Amino acid sequence: MNRSTYLLPAALAAALVFAACDSRNDSTAGRKVDEAAAGARAGAQEAGRAASAAATAVVDAAADATITTKINAALAADDKLKATRIDVDTNAGRVVLTGTAPDASSLERATTLAKAVEGVVDVDNRLRVEGKG
Repeated sequence: MNRSTYLLPAALAAALVFAACDSRNDSTAGRKVDEAAAGARAGAQEAGRAASAAATAVVDAAADATITTKINAALAADDKLKATRIDVDTNAGRVVLTGTAPDASSLERATTLAKAVEGVVDVDNRLRVEGKG
């Protein structure tokens, strides 16, 4: 037998071994691509959720700022309350009033004015009557 008789079966065997290796590598590579794609999808979904949460937070903050501005305007338009220093803090529609009012009726009026603003959920009036406490 000549040399080519042995080389041909050996070459075919080597080709089959390499083909099998490539097949396993393709399978592994395919699995890695699938895993990477799944990871990318999960990352994109998480980024989408984070962006949505951030957008909601911005909208909520803008709504709270609008409420605070409207209450400040209402207090400034009231004859007895416009000369007082009343701080208005709003968080998720819940308003906290701090500072002083000239008298008890003005203190209650501040609550009424704050509650009348659209978007207000609750008012915590922590005002003190000037000269008392």
